[in-house]
Amino acid sequence: MSMRKYMNPHSARVFGDRVWVIPFFASLIIFITLFFSGISGLFTSPHGGEQLPFDIISFSKSDDSNEYFVESDLKRSLETNGRSGAPRLAYLISGTKGDSHRMMRTLSAVYHPRNQYILHLDLEAPPRERLELASSVKVDPTFSEVENVRVMAQSNLVTYKGPTMIACTLQAISILLKESSEWDWFINLSASDYPLMTQDDLLHAFSNLSRNLNFIELMQITGWKLNQRAKPIIIDPGLYLSKKSDLAWTTQRRSLPTSFKLFTGSAWVMLSRSFLEYCIWGWDNLPRTILMYYTNFVSSPEGYFHTVICNNEEFRHTAVSHDLHYIAWDSPPKQHPISLSMKDFDKMVKSNAPFARKFARDDPVLDKIDKELLGRKSRFAPGAWCIGNPEGGADPCSVRGNDSVFKPGPGAVRFQELLQTLLSEDFQKKQCT
Repeated sequence: MSMRKYMNPHSARVFGDRVWVIPFFASLIIFITLFFSGISGLFTSPHGGEQLPFDIISFSKSDDSNEYFVESDLKRSLETNGRSGAPRLAYLISGTKGDSHRMMRTLSAVYHPRNQYILHLDLEAPPRERLELASSVKVDPTFSEVENVRVMAQSNLVTYKGPTMIACTLQAISILLKESSEWDWFINLSASDYPLMTQDDLLHAFSNLSRNLNFIELMQITGWKLNQRAKPIIIDPGLYLSKKSDLAWTTQRRSLPTSFKLFTGSAWVMLSRSFLEYCIWGWDNLPRTILMYYTNFVSSPEGYFHTVICNNEEFRHTAVSHDLHYIAWDSPPKQHPISLSMKDFDKMVKSNAPFARKFARDDPVLDKIDKELLGRKSRFAPGAWCIGNPEGGADPCSVRGNDSVFKPGPGAVRFQELLQTLLSEDFQKKQCT
């Protein structure tokens, strides 16, 4: 008979119950060995030194506990963001139906091969006009060679005083940040804006300034604006409709925010790259929070950047309360800019501002600005980068020289006077107050 036949079933069951004993004790021995090895390593210097007493062990990299957070790394990167060399500007020029030719004229007047440019013609313009604008940029020999002018392929509906204006601006900024890492300031202009000095004047004046300065006219919202702008709730149909319409007003009203203060000012700004990176990335979530709040805010383009910068301790001291524009307002109540003409020319010049708005289409004063302030006789306002021979009416800017060399003129002198005032101690006390 086989062994299997005479095996006691009870003894087999007992043997099976004890199979786990050997692996258990083996695992226990390994665990105890690793545990005491870990304890020994924890209290022993990695260089073979003496054991450290437990009460002086520190798990922080430095005395500043913020070293462990990504925000501290970003803050340090901003503090060391002192770019050297000649500055570079990034422009957004926007327009609507019928504005393509005005946009090209403004572009030509502010063009410099050192800068970056992005054009946005909103969705109200017919497809043919948008194609003509893109074609005008594509066939221009200078733009094709330098490759610093872009037309936004995606056209957006933009509602006057609505959040869609902010959305379009943020999209343009995102494209500029993605496409070029070399610009220092962002400037937004419309088709009805025009420069009062050359880019050489502007770039020369900014060469000696901190690249972290932000030129943004602002003030804290008080008085009647609290009731007429902060408390109403509006809806911008451009966020969800394919055709342009006015802002929709709701019957409900909301209370004022308590986690941040509201600021307002001009929609026309010159903002630093470091601040705009913060607005796009929003590593402490404030820019996104305020953006969501301004989605239902009247005249959000006149408050979003202003509220963000004045509620951030890192950037609020970089704000210079001026929009670098000469604007003539209706009086009263100073809510809408009036169109500038010949009678305003002297006031524009005396303002020392680098830009002015708004201008009617092909107003004669634009020709006067071209001739007397910009020296523009051909496509571009000439600068030191234009080294071609102008004889026979040839375009001197058809031949490019060193774009980091500037030839400042009277406009630079005027602008330096304005900067001296804006950066004075008395003027700086007014920032974010």
